[in-house]
Amino acid sequence: MRLVYRTAAVVTVIAAVGVVTAAVVVTRNDPGQAAAAPAPKAVPVTAASTPAPAATSAAPSPSPSVSPLSTAMTDALDDPRVPELPGDQAKLRKFAGKSTKTRGLIKDERSGVSFPRFAGDWDLASPSPFASRQQLPKVKGSAYRGMLVSCPVPIEVQDDLKDTAFLAARWTLNHHPAGATIKWTSADYTDIDDRPAWVLGYEVSYTIKGDKRKSTAAVALVDVPASKPALVFVTIPDTQKKSYRDINTVMDQIKVL
Repeated sequence: MRLVYRTAAVVTVIAAVGVVTAAVVVTRNDPGQAAAAPAPKAVPVTAASTPAPAATSAAPSPSPSVSPLSTAMTDALDDPRVPELPGDQAKLRKFAGKSTKTRGLIKDERSGVSFPRFAGDWDLASPSPFASRQQLPKVKGSAYRGMLVSCPVPIEVQDDLKDTAFLAARWTLNHHPAGATIKWTSADYTDIDDRPAWVLGYEVSYTIKGDKRKSTAAVALVDVPASKPALVFVTIPDTQKKSYRDINTVMDQIKVL
């Protein structure tokens, strides 16, 4: 464009004044230079202003997603042992049989919840590393048995309570035989004493001494007023399936302290 303006100016000046005068005019009062002078300013301003908002808004927004919390979720979703939670909500199914009788409550002050203390085959056990623990008798030929525990959720809390529940269920694989995998059976967003909560039901498959076995499990994650949500986790192997109904009793009777 600058070349066109110069050419036009030169032709005009040649016609009016002459070649020498035109050269002087072009040098000192070039309309091409006058018109083009803003152009270099306008182009960079436009280019800078277009990406500038993107650079300004994009720089802070990745910060939450790059945080350790989101990294934990990314790692969990890449874990072949744990499929993504189902999109549709479903309540924990009612198991057949009768529930074990109870004798009072476990009041877990550390976690901020209470739930039934079972009689019968269930015994209180040393809580460590949890805040409370009940367990079923040992199973002959297996080091694995049913247990019911509570504690402040032992993983990093996510912005979404559902994500925290998902990570908590994944964490429970640490308390199943090696190589265990999860299959979701329910995912229910509910409230417990007017506090938001997720109750997840799932089956855990694993192999013990060459035999394929399965446990039925559930976690309740309750957004208690404390700094971390409360976790109540129960798992019962198929060798003790007569106690499956106790899962319903626990999940139906959790209270916030």
